[in-house]
Amino acid sequence: MAWYSVYEVGHGVCERFDDVPLAEVGTRVPRVFIAGNVGHTHSAKAGQGMNVSMQDGFNLGGKLAHVLLRCSSESLLATYSAERKAIGEDIIRFDQWWAAVMAKSPQEFDHPSDFEDAYLQITEFAQVFMAQYAPSMIVAEPEFQILATGFPIGKRFKSAVAPRVVDANVIHIGHESKANDRWCLFVFADSAQAGEASPTAALAEWLAHSPKSPVHTTTPPTADENGWFNIKVIHQQAQTDVALSRVPATYMPRVGRFGLINYDGVFAAAPGSDIFEQRSIDRGGAIFLVRPGQYVANILPLTATAELAEVARRFTLTQW
Repeated sequence: MAWYSVYEVGHGVCERFDDVPLAEVGTRVPRVFIAGNVGHTHSAKAGQGMNVSMQDGFNLGGKLAHVLLRCSSESLLATYSAERKAIGEDIIRFDQWWAAVMAKSPQEFDHPSDFEDAYLQITEFAQVFMAQYAPSMIVAEPEFQILATGFPIGKRFKSAVAPRVVDANVIHIGHESKANDRWCLFVFADSAQAGEASPTAALAEWLAHSPKSPVHTTTPPTADENGWFNIKVIHQQAQTDVALSRVPATYMPRVGRFGLINYDGVFAAAPGSDIFEQRSIDRGGAIFLVRPGQYVANILPLTATAELAEVARRFTLTQW
């Protein structure tokens, strides 16, 4: 062997991801931000640095857009460092554990499947499904987590399939949360049929007409009806049993230059792959507030309109 070298893994995470000293947190708005490997260094295994760095940028970019568009207050920017520094610390701890696993000989594992199990965990971490944000102005306390134990508050929205009523196309619900500046409001309906008097119908009426509705107060007058909150409703019935003609107009907003009705936001349960069962969603229904970065911000009962208005007030600015 003519030449060899030793790769030494360096682990480190910076004190802050913005320019606000610890003593001044909460007293002024950050103006300078860092992201990616300049904030956290670790091994190059499994592409975790690249994936976590892109998530840094996505987290910061969305918040900057909301503030610059005057849809959110500048206080939103303080959540970037708080959220991403914690993730940086998590990846250091996880990388140290993974390095120790990789250094073991096969004889040191208690069971042959231990290495495979460890690899599955590192894959889930690299895909950011293990990341969980702590409660803040945009992540609620898990008061109503029992309504959907399959969607932990603060974690990525773990998708499942459901048929779209208008065309019977079975798609992943999570794909409806696009990488843009809109929040998603997923309404998992109660057991009533579409159009019947029910909490789902009452919620639609409140969202459309109440002066306290975040959809009413935060959507700019020149935007589409779903310009700020992308609302989707998922019924418990089969696709053939949901009558679009009876679905409240709130769930089928008018969009575009000609104000055409958008039917794409109405879904049903998939036979043999019921999202309510797969994600342990209460049959009484629930409201899911999902951030632009696809993280679950809150879960509420269908009747918790006052709570929904208060949650939205924390991160939005009135547009009227």
